[in-house]
Amino acid sequence: MTIGEPQTVVELLTEFEGNQALSNGEKLVFAGVGERDVYNITAPFQVGEEMIIAGRVEVRDSELAELVFFVERDGAWWPRPDTQSYMKLQDPCVARIGGELVIGGVEYPVTLDSGREGWRMIFFRGERLEDLERFLIGPDHMKDIRLVELADGRVGVFSRPQGEPGGRGTIGFTAVDSLEELTAEVIAGAPLLAGQFLEEEWGGANEAHLLADGRLGVLGHIARMDEKEKHYYPMAFVLNPENLERTSPRIIAARNCFPPGPPKRPDLVDIIFSGGLVRNGDGTATLYAGISDAEGARIDMPDPFAEYE
Repeated sequence: MTIGEPQTVVELLTEFEGNQALSNGEKLVFAGVGERDVYNITAPFQVGEEMIIAGRVEVRDSELAELVFFVERDGAWWPRPDTQSYMKLQDPCVARIGGELVIGGVEYPVTLDSGREGWRMIFFRGERLEDLERFLIGPDHMKDIRLVELADGRVGVFSRPQGEPGGRGTIGFTAVDSLEELTAEVIAGAPLLAGQFLEEEWGGANEAHLLADGRLGVLGHIARMDEKEKHYYPMAFVLNPENLERTSPRIIAARNCFPPGPPKRPDLVDIIFSGGLVRNGDGTATLYAGISDAEGARIDMPDPFAEYE
């Protein structure tokens, strides 16, 4: 299951378009946040008897975000009553580790240890949303850190370094025995999945699913930039956490699978940022994502990991 030379984003997109039969994407309706956009949403996750979506909320001409938790009522998603939101947090993610809820987000802007302004991820843990306590600050200038509980109870950790090493954005992976052992230094030192992307392109993990044989089904994104705009696509691959062998990434949706809508900026039209995947247990799955950095949406598709179980 090792991969060969990485394919370009254009090649992967051509393969997807040659096989795709997706055209059923739909926008989600978010209410109760004024004139602000809600995008880069998580998939719905269960807390008690409720299904909850976490979303990035901000006005169109700003990146000063608020992480808000939503519940569905009468066909729309409303802020969950009496629930703390988190200012200056972008792009939420969620995992279940040892029975605990783990919520992460990108803190921006923040003054880093170097004194410069930048971003970093912070993570909270607890049994309920009301119990969340911050327990981890990720490495400076690193987004797309994702956690998953492995079959043996350890914690799998996906990193996304940039620069040296990492280039424009490369996925790393390591594992620790518990959340207590997880530090910024551990994350920064995660071995890279070499050859995943071309040097001029980039990608990251957005969510991981434990498969029946102990491997991980990874939902992520792969991206490129041309002279006019950025292009982000949801992708999926399977990783063996023991030896880092993996399948080649493949694109699983494109922007034209969703209804058209306004972008945050003209260069962000062709953006799908994977939020989460609900595996329905019948060979299908539902992808939740941000589109054009302005709206939240979902789309039904064949389960990209069903063939590996």
